[in-house]
Amino acid sequence: MSEGRLAGKVAVVVGAGQTPGATIGNGRATALCFAREGARVLLVDRRHDSAEETGELIAAEGGESAVFEADVTQEDDCRGIARACVDVFGRIDVLQNNVGIGGGDAGPTSLTEEAWDAILDTNLKSVFLTCKHVLPVMREQGGGVITNISSVAAVCSVGIVAYKTSKAGVNAFTHALAIGNAPHGIRVNAIMPGLMNTPMAIEGISEALGVEREALIAQRDALVPLRGGMGTAWDVAYASLFLASDEARFITGAILPVDGGQSARIG
Repeated sequence: MSEGRLAGKVAVVVGAGQTPGATIGNGRATALCFAREGARVLLVDRRHDSAEETGELIAAEGGESAVFEADVTQEDDCRGIARACVDVFGRIDVLQNNVGIGGGDAGPTSLTEEAWDAILDTNLKSVFLTCKHVLPVMREQGGGVITNISSVAAVCSVGIVAYKTSKAGVNAFTHALAIGNAPHGIRVNAIMPGLMNTPMAIEGISEALGVEREALIAQRDALVPLRGGMGTAWDVAYASLFLASDEARFITGAILPVDGGQSARIG
């Protein structure tokens, strides 16, 4: 672990636990990937037990991590994330914002105010709050990397209004942070995953819609141009690793699709 693309770095992964399911989620895969490449990782999740499971997987491979329970829609908790990481590891080199929900979303005439607020708070406000409290640490250090997980829903036609709006907001916020913090040596980018085979997507949607798991997988696979199959959390994790590494030292303000060509249909 002393050698690797993130050797000597400290990473905060927000949403490092996952929804129970047959596959691995984006946050857990990214945390494992970062640890394998030498980073010490603060595992942030509102479900302490799920983040601890991620920590156990990291420890089993010889990596180092710590768990911090937080609700990232609450500013005090986000202030605590930055403080805890500095207290435990001494610095913050990477912030990965990974949380997102879509439950209760609908078209504009059916969407409830409560669902709108919950989705916008979780998907967009949380990114603002974590960045607000991590940026001063990175500025004092003279550099850092922030990667926000958006979605191709931000740029593709979908029938879920709040989720689309929240992810488009993540893209805009990423651009604003990238320009505003470039003089401080802080790089800010976003990843737009497409259709992924993760527990939140498959088990979550299957239960919500009452669709058989295998039927749902087949439906989603058929929508992906590249080899007719969804991506996995590891696709997001490896893209995140590249953006967090010094190999991407000249990349900021990028919105990277990881979607098997789904968003290319726009053209």
